[in-house]
This record gives sequence, C-alpha cells and structure tokens, in this order.
Amino acid sequence: MMTFWRLVRRDVRLALHAGTDATVAIGFFVITVVLFPLGLGPEPSLLARIAAAVIWIAALLAALLSLERLFLNDYEDGSLDLLALAPLPLEAVVLAKIAAHWLVTGIPVILVAPVLGVLMTLPAPGYGVLVLSLALGTPILSLLGGIGAAVTLGARRGGVLMALLILPLFVPVLIFAVAAVEAALIGLSPRPHLLLLAGILALVLPLAPVAAAAGVRQALG
Repeated sequence: MMTFWRLVRRDVRLALHAGTDATVAIGFFVITVVLFPLGLGPEPSLLARIAAAVIWIAALLAALLSLERLFLNDYEDGSLDLLALAPLPLEAVVLAKIAAHWLVTGIPVILVAPVLGVLMTLPAPGYGVLVLSLALGTPILSLLGGIGAAVTLGARRGGVLMALLILPLFVPVLIFAVAAVEAALIGLSPRPHLLLLAGILALVLPLAPVAAAAGVRQALG
C-alpha cells in the first residue's frame, strides 16, 4: 500500500508540476459551460432547464481531453516498462495512475461545478445532488477512460480512437447523473439514480484496472 500511495503522489506531483493537462481540462470545463449563457442568452428558465446536462457534458469532455496522456508520457520515456517490472502488480500501478488522474482533474471539476451552477441559474435543490453525482460519476469516467487510454496506447491517432471507444461507455453515467439532478428539481427522490451510479462505480472499480493492465501489457509487448 505504501508503494501504491507513493506512485499516486508521484503522478499527482508530476501533473501539478507540468500543469498542462490539468489546467487545460479545467479551463475547457469552465469555458464550455460559460459559452452556453453567452450563446443562448440570459433567460433563467432556459438555462436552469439545461444546467445539469451542460455541466455534466462539459465535465465528461474535460475528462476525455486529459485521458490521452494518462500512460503515454511514461510509455514514451520508458518509465512504464520499469513500473511493469516492479514488485507492485501492474493492476495496482494502473489504478494508482487512474486515481492520480481523478485527483488532478475530477476534484477540481467537483469544486468548480457549484459556481458554474450559479452561472447557469441552477435552482437550489439541484446543487447538492449535482455535487454528489459528480463525486460518484467522475471516478467512473477516469476508470473507463483508463481502459481506453491503455487499449490505444502506442496507436497512431490514439486520442481519436480512444474517444470513439469510450464515449459510448460514458453515456449511462451521463444519463443517470443528469436524471438525478432533474429528479431533485421536480421534487422527486434522486436516490434511485444515485444508487445506479454507485452500482456502476462498484462494478467498474475492480474490473477497470484489470482491463487497463491487459491493454498496457499488450502495448509493452
């Protein structure tokens, strides 16, 4: 476990030191949401109706934007070969890199989302559910994205191929997360939709590192 957390800290430090991927992802998230009020006009009822969907689509695309280089930097400089030969199982190495990705990109999205909800005139009952849906959903995006990043590792135009592979897998997360917020806004319980998100997370958490590790092994040959 100590080796696992050291690897998480290493990747977080590298991401924060470089700054590019994390900054681009959060900047893209914010700018995408801000463009909607500018393009649609300041009509509160319209913005409130689409607020949850806009924020979630922007979060999904921001996660996708930063996933391409999840393993690529270590693959190109040879570090991934060394990590694959380390005593720590490759599945744990993959999970550590996915966890670092979520800490660097998912946490800022969760923190910024309520501010953007104010911009989109999201009604008060939706804020808590929005944050909770992001807390459950963004780790799923990172885990599924880790599979796509591993499978396309070393491929030409890997970013485009990865998007085609994993965007369909993101659709259930988007549907249940937005439905949870909308249920809260009309006075219904968001609990069933949040439980479905929690169920997807519980399913993906043990399976995604195994699948991603298999993809990394294939890339390393």
